[in-house]
Amino acid sequence: MPDAATDLAFRIEGAATVPYAASPAIAFAVRATSAEPSATVQSALLRCQIHVEASTRAYSDAELDRLRDVLGEARVRGRASGRILWAQTTAVVPGFAGEVVFDVHAPCTFDLAVASSRYFHALDGADVPVAMLFSGTVFHADPDGALRAAPVPWSSEARFSMPTRVWKECVEHHYAGRAALPLSRDVFDRLQRYKARAGLATWEQAIDRLLPPEEGGPR
Repeated sequence: MPDAATDLAFRIEGAATVPYAASPAIAFAVRATSAEPSATVQSALLRCQIHVEASTRAYSDAELDRLRDVLGEARVRGRASGRILWAQTTAVVPGFAGEVVFDVHAPCTFDLAVASSRYFHALDGADVPVAMLFSGTVFHADPDGALRAAPVPWSSEARFSMPTRVWKECVEHHYAGRAALPLSRDVFDRLQRYKARAGLATWEQAIDRLLPPEEGGPR
């Protein structure tokens, strides 16, 4: 039977953009609660896997069309199957008695080569079902005062419905309307040569020049 100090339950209470991070990230506010309210934890080092539970969300036809390369054809009545790994990260939990709230930072990117980024980019609205799995080590003192370490099993988890706008606002905060397009090196080199020959100032101008008018807009 696990020690009360290490028998922790987790609950996600909110999510918000990390305002002054060097790269975009969302901070999930997580509450850890000991099975025994009087139990004291010295600290904890957690490994966190963050997943999007794609199968528990309904999708519009437009969203499913944009998500075809992420979710495949495994779609039934507007639903998708499986989980999408968002991030693997760590969190340090400070000492506490009974319960504590700490942050888990999930990195965000507009790199469309990343499945989670393509997923979020394709959504129009509503919430995103997120699952967070925890493992790691809890440090606590035994009755004699000696410091002990105990594992946190992967069966420890928490779920949260995150508004889609949180991810979109996080990326917009850092990139202000920009998007990334992954290209192979040879295609990039060809585009670079075209840009130079055409005397264009930006990559956007080069791509816009190459697109048909109905897709690229008026010249």
